[in-house]
Amino acid sequence: CMFVQCLAQGGLGQRLRLFVLMTFCFHSATTFPKGCYHAEEDGYKTFRCSNAQLTEVPKDIPNDTNKLYLDFNQIAFLPVDAFRNLPVLLELDLSHNAIVRIESGAFRGLSEHLHSLDLSSNKLVSVNKDVFSNLKAKVNLSSNPWLCDCRLQELIRTVDLVAGSSGSIVCDSSAKEEHVGKPFLQVVTDMDFCSVYKKTTDIAMLVTMFGWFAMVISYLVYYVRQNQEDARRHLEYLKSLPSKQRKSEESSTISTVV
Repeated sequence: CMFVQCLAQGGLGQRLRLFVLMTFCFHSATTFPKGCYHAEEDGYKTFRCSNAQLTEVPKDIPNDTNKLYLDFNQIAFLPVDAFRNLPVLLELDLSHNAIVRIESGAFRGLSEHLHSLDLSSNKLVSVNKDVFSNLKAKVNLSSNPWLCDCRLQELIRTVDLVAGSSGSIVCDSSAKEEHVGKPFLQVVTDMDFCSVYKKTTDIAMLVTMFGWFAMVISYLVYYVRQNQEDARRHLEYLKSLPSKQRKSEESSTISTVV
């Protein structure tokens, strides 16, 4: 009502400014997904989409957002540049989703300001360490169904974990059955997954090289035997010819060789 009254009473310039303001406000309100809202909390501009039944990261998040809450949704995938237009984002909560895959570059553009990233209680089994390259944020990776292997070991070495969260990074699967259900940091104190992986890779490479070597040797043996057989047959053929014809064949063979 106040907008309408101002439009009726104000001059043309004032009316135009109010109309633009109304359009912007209505547009902003309608672009937010259902269950999401933008507010200022404790001096920080916050965008909350908690428990909003989202299946992907919203597209129209205000670029002045400091804190983003996308927890308790059904987001399963984080694509490249999922948060590229959020230059002042400080906290990102993606906990309690269904995230199974994160592409390298998903957090690109957040390295300078982001200081908290929560990925706990998702469905992460394996993540490339490059996903978190140059990221300075404290990361929570707890309560995911992790595969304990060299890839996870490299990931743990790369990220800066939230204090107290490492004990909840538990092996849901592993090459060794006795590791299942144990905290990863407890398992890795007794076993270097990357060392085992390197040894396995080296053995596989040696087996492959031996296989190729055996194939080359087999071919050379076959080639020599085949030539010997051809030479023997040719000699027997020459011996079976009459003497004059044999000499002619031999001279012809010699001249051909020369």
